[in-house]
Amino acid sequence: MRPINLPEPPNHFFSLPKFFDGAVRRAVVIGNGFAGAENQCIGLVRALGLSNLHSLYRVTRPHGGINRWLHWLPVSVHKMLDSVIRRLCGNSRFQASKIGISSVLEADAYHIATMARETFHKDGPLLVVASGRDTIHVASSIKRLAPENVFVVQIQHPRVRLNRFDLVITPRHDYYPLTLEGRRQIPWFLRKWVTPWEPPGSNVFLTVGALHLADSTTLRAAASAWHDELAALPKPLLVVNVGGPTGNCCYGVDLAKQLVVMLQNVLWSCGTIRISFSRRTPAKISNILVKEFATNPKVHIWDGEGPNPHMGHLAWADAFVITADSVSMLSEACSTGKPVYVIGAELCTWKFADFQNSLQKQGVTRPFTGQENMSESWSYPPLNDTAEAANQVIAALAQRGWTIHT
Repeated sequence: MRPINLPEPPNHFFSLPKFFDGAVRRAVVIGNGFAGAENQCIGLVRALGLSNLHSLYRVTRPHGGINRWLHWLPVSVHKMLDSVIRRLCGNSRFQASKIGISSVLEADAYHIATMARETFHKDGPLLVVASGRDTIHVASSIKRLAPENVFVVQIQHPRVRLNRFDLVITPRHDYYPLTLEGRRQIPWFLRKWVTPWEPPGSNVFLTVGALHLADSTTLRAAASAWHDELAALPKPLLVVNVGGPTGNCCYGVDLAKQLVVMLQNVLWSCGTIRISFSRRTPAKISNILVKEFATNPKVHIWDGEGPNPHMGHLAWADAFVITADSVSMLSEACSTGKPVYVIGAELCTWKFADFQNSLQKQGVTRPFTGQENMSESWSYPPLNDTAEAANQVIAALAQRGWTIHT
């Protein structure tokens, strides 16, 4: 592929109009179609005061047919193969369809970079926030194409050279491979392929957990929206969030059965228990809890129908029990300052075990034993990763002579 030669800026490029004040007034979010990644971007944008001033573009992969075997490829290669397969196979069973929301524009680095350059004098710099493996190439290309007009933030470690971005925001446990214990767990022949390759530099900001949407404004709105359903419930209200096994936090029905026994043991000290499952929860796990508690008047299980009560639960819960697999669910709950109990942390491996250990050492979470009295509360300084990351963005922008428009 031939390199793209950008035109030289006009002579008046550095003599900006008087109304240009270097303020960022707009943002572009580059998403990948997964709520866990996109919500981190939107949470950061909202923390910066740009909640109504951002646009969402999405990198979508071909889906269906043979594409389920190609998900490990870089998205650009995947799309190229998808195009070839569709031309060769026509309407055969190998025909691929695409996923995504029709109202969300496909992320095109050249288009976004051109827009940033052409509107720079009128609208100021463009903030670009991306998260997820498939967004890395797009975000880094935007910076390469319009380096003087954009500020690019990549959330989560991108597994490429970090100087391709203005700022990288990633959990501290992503650097676990550089610790002595992490190195012991990596075969020597794999070390050069395991990210990160070097310690975090000046353009890397480390968080404890994941960024999210559960800020004080959102929780106040959720408290109001869910008041009629949750406010009058007998207290204390225990919210149980069940995720699903992952490669680094593997569990099955045994943990579900263990959770049932533990909840039965603390039921006497609860006014109400509300259980929610994620999209990743296997039926064999959810069925065990449903079978045990479906008829218990103290327990309510969200069946996935109707509005998702997740934000309402964060606002009204007195305590949480959360399976160890989800960094996002734990990060959200730990931002409330309320008691958070974790089940299954001992099953986590690799950097996810390091994440669980860090939460416990800070006193943010405790292991769920089933011996707790849920009427006895405890607290801790809430995790404030999203707000702290926003402050870091503001500081990095200031080094460029830019500010966030307020």
